[in-house]
This record gives sequence, structure tokens and C-alpha cells, in this order.
Amino acid sequence: MLVLFDQGTPVPIAEFLFGHSVKTAKQLNWDKLGNGELLNAAEETGFDVLLTTDKNLAYQQNLKGRKIAIRGFGSKQVEYRKGGHTANRRCGECCPSG
Repeated sequence: MLVLFDQGTPVPIAEFLFGHSVKTAKQLNWDKLGNGELLNAAEETGFDVLLTTDKNLAYQQNLKGRKIAIRGFGSKQVEYRKGGHTANRRCGECCPSG
């Protein structure tokens, strides 16, 4: 699965997405794009999921008909555990439930 982190998503959680390819908006020089432009670029490039801390994305953009899955979360929801994975994130397929 190809996963895109927006500019607010904490990069350290990428290590918990076992078996997935993660890129950041900054790595792709997309960190200055607005939400609509970012979504369009991500879909055109073939990203499967956008992880974002933007709580208002669903209210600011028309998400109907989008091919990309969008997962929003607050930065306070992220919990790191050494040797495990984040408490509030699981992909449902390959990630351990621990």
C-alpha cells in the first residue's frame, strides 16, 4: 500500500506501517499544496491512503468520488510504543493488534 503523510503527520509513525511504502508531502515537494491540490496529486500518483492531522479536511473538500482513502487523526491520539505499534492505528490486514 502506498501511503502519503501530509505536512502535519508525525513522520516517526511510518516505522509502524510494516510492509507499506510511505512518502511525505515534503519529500515530494507537495508541502505547499492546498488540500485539494494535494489530494489530486496523490490520486494521480497512485497513493492509496492519505494520513492527515487536518480535522477539517472533510468539511473543506468534497470527498465524494475520491479514489484515495483518507485517515485523519489528532496529534494527541498518536502513542508510540517501542517494539509495538501506535495504539490508535492499525491497517486491519498485516499489522499486529498489540
